[in-house]
Formats: sequence, structure tokens, C-alpha cells
Amino acid sequence: MTDLDHRYADPDGLAYGPAAGSLADLLERVLDKGVVIAGDIKIDLLDIELLTIRLRLFIASVDTAKKAGIDWWETDPALSSRAARDSLADENARLRARLDALESALEGDSADAVEETSGAAR
Repeated sequence: MTDLDHRYADPDGLAYGPAAGSLADLLERVLDKGVVIAGDIKIDLLDIELLTIRLRLFIASVDTAKKAGIDWWETDPALSSRAARDSLADENARLRARLDALESALEGDSADAVEETSGAAR
């Protein structure tokens, strides 16, 4: 017949299954350890590849993801106010540098024009 797994047997000799955890326990375990789900979907017609979709799903807590080296949400301006602020500060610095370069170029051109005018008047 079948062999019983006595690891889960109670003292009366009756076997029962593993203890059922609550959904919260399961979710805590998944978020603590992380779960990776990977798959490919490929659609071919007459040996011609029409579409390939590669799916990679990583389910974990923020702390677990950071330990795995995943922190893209911190640098995406659409998801992080700090990243948006940093992005605006970088853009502002670039624009100020361009403005300074343009102003110094204009000052250089106007100084050249003054020298040409004063040289023609002599």
C-alpha cells in the first residue's frame, strides 16, 4: 500500500498534513526571501518568428530587493520625488552652464565689435 510520512503524526498515531500557515505568513516569507518568476512567450507562424516576449518577475520586499542590488525606483523621476528633484537640479545646472557660455560668447562678440568700431574711427 502506501507509506505514511510519520514526521507529521500526532501522538495517537494519526497522520495529518503539514501545518497550514496563514496567508500573512506566506506573504511574509515570500517578501523576506523573494521569488523569481521567469518565462518566455514565442509566437511563430510557418517557422517565422512573429513575436517574442520575455518575462522576468521578481517579487520581494524593498529591503530584499536592495540586498539583491535592485533599486531602480530610487532613481526613476516618475517614482521618486527625490529623483525628480535631483533630475531638475541637474537640468538647472546644465541650463545655467549653457547660459553662461552664451553670455560669455556674446560679450566676446560685443568686445570684438567695439574694437572694430574704434579701429575704423581712427
